[in-house]
Amino acid sequence: MPRPRKWRNVCCLPDNNRFGPLGTAIEEGQAVYMTVDEYETIRLIDLENFTQEMCAKQMNVARTTVQGIYDTARKKLADSLVHGKVLFIEGGEYHLCDQLGPGCNLGRGCRHRQGHQQE
Repeated sequence: MPRPRKWRNVCCLPDNNRFGPLGTAIEEGQAVYMTVDEYETIRLIDLENFTQEMCAKQMNVARTTVQGIYDTARKKLADSLVHGKVLFIEGGEYHLCDQLGPGCNLGRGCRHRQGHQQE
């Protein structure tokens, strides 16, 4: 029997889920698809300056899992940038933060907290 999937905590969906060169028609094989949990690792590690360990705690997964997700996400970003491919962010194994779960607690990396501070 396979091991049950462990869902990754994600603060919220990205404001924009499509990025790429302007006016580009999307041809087969010319798009890159990043999952929401891959996006979250990029956001937490590169934007919020989390360590992989802090990111793992926020997302409620092992550090080695975050390392793998982050590596895949960086390769997809590089492919999109270097080859001028459209990047879509969708899907993945995640559940959205309800602001009450054990992984959130409106911690430093939570965008809900950032929104509260701006009000």
